[in-house]
Amino acid sequence: MNDEYFMQLALAQAESALAAGEVPVGAVLVRDGQVIAQAHNAPVKEHDPSAHAEIRVMRQAAAKLGNYRLDGCSLYVTLEPCTMCAGAILNARLSKVVWGAPEPKSGAAGSVLNVFDNPELNHQTLNHGHVLTRECSLPLQTFFKEQRLRQKTVAAATRLRDDAVRTPDSAFEALPGYPWQPNYISDLPALKGLRMHYLDEGPADAEITWLCLHGNPAWSYLYRHMIPVFTAAGHRVIAPDMPGFGKSDKPKKDSAHTFDWHRQVMLELVEALDLRHIQLVVQDWGGILGLTLPLAQTWRYQSLLVMNTMLATGEQPLSDGFLAWRQMCADKPLFDVAKLFARGNPQMSADECAAYTAPFPDAGHRAALRAFPPMVPSSVDSPGATVSRAAEDFWREQWQGLSLMFIGQQDPVLGESVMRDLQQRIRGCPEPVLLPQAGHFVQEHGHVIAVQAVQSFFNSVNAGDRQ
Repeated sequence: MNDEYFMQLALAQAESALAAGEVPVGAVLVRDGQVIAQAHNAPVKEHDPSAHAEIRVMRQAAAKLGNYRLDGCSLYVTLEPCTMCAGAILNARLSKVVWGAPEPKSGAAGSVLNVFDNPELNHQTLNHGHVLTRECSLPLQTFFKEQRLRQKTVAAATRLRDDAVRTPDSAFEALPGYPWQPNYISDLPALKGLRMHYLDEGPADAEITWLCLHGNPAWSYLYRHMIPVFTAAGHRVIAPDMPGFGKSDKPKKDSAHTFDWHRQVMLELVEALDLRHIQLVVQDWGGILGLTLPLAQTWRYQSLLVMNTMLATGEQPLSDGFLAWRQMCADKPLFDVAKLFARGNPQMSADECAAYTAPFPDAGHRAALRAFPPMVPSSVDSPGATVSRAAEDFWREQWQGLSLMFIGQQDPVLGESVMRDLQQRIRGCPEPVLLPQAGHFVQEHGHVIAVQAVQSFFNSVNAGDRQ
């Protein structure tokens, strides 16, 4: 058995390190032609900066031999040892170290310095390098190439466009009732490099997906009472933050926000995540935009849960309540978001109300809040009106799925009269469920809504299956 044979064994350990996501370095320790121990790099797994392949293999051998001295042993390692490992090799009194690929930045066996060729030390270990150099270098090259690609992907996903701002992560720390980890996407064509946030909870392979769309000035925090109900039923929940809201990037200019652009972003998100068996959950702008989405791919949608919203076809005058809201936004562009929620939801805590303000720390982050009120189609030729009329025809004539409507009766903007008109436009929509204490942001009463939606939709489905 020669050096190349034992180096091949060390290479097998390096491949194991590569598979585990570690820097692919492997080592074996031999005495009298017999392999005493084998190991590979594991600093990441063991949370130990000293867990290099050489250190780990010496620890194993010392434990097996019952001696911290490893006299008469040879160590084979696929990468030139660093100073830490070289020092440990000398202290263990190894007879020989054989290594494969050189380490030009930190190698302590000749590339940067040579710890083993120091006559002042009281022990010398024979140092023999460049054994199977090409074979030992290949796993390292593969690993660092993949690392660079991952870093580029992360950089692309986190890079901020010059014409946008991003709310600091610190603004979202310790929000009450919002424990979920963020997910981001930036490669949708319509986003053009903007980073969009969405929640993705529950099993990725669940048969049912709830697509929960928020309005203005809310964000995915709005669905915190409903998400646990849906996931407890074994379902998946996708709750995006539209660009300009929540944890998503925020274009600086009001003009960046258009009906067609936001609709296109949502269409591309649904397709990119390949969402199927969608239970569409909409309110406010989540409905103004969301009710138009099934036109593109009807087969993806199964049920509709609709709360205070509208189909903005431009054919009927906007309600007095909405016009008053639009005027208030124009007159007071820096209106207090937390106070808005507190007025309509006295049951909410101050911290919960403040959570809705978190995405908008200053005027520069509020372009969407200024842009959305005048964006609602008010005439037949307004942007978005044509597709909204097509959506109206779809819901009235073609919709085959289940529907459920909840109305917050305290809503002065899109209240009961608007919603009952919408009910007549949705084929098969049953009598609405009235919530006398709820205002515009109906999801703040979302637990009972979610429970009833799960029972209504899936009891109906199960009953149909039994028949």
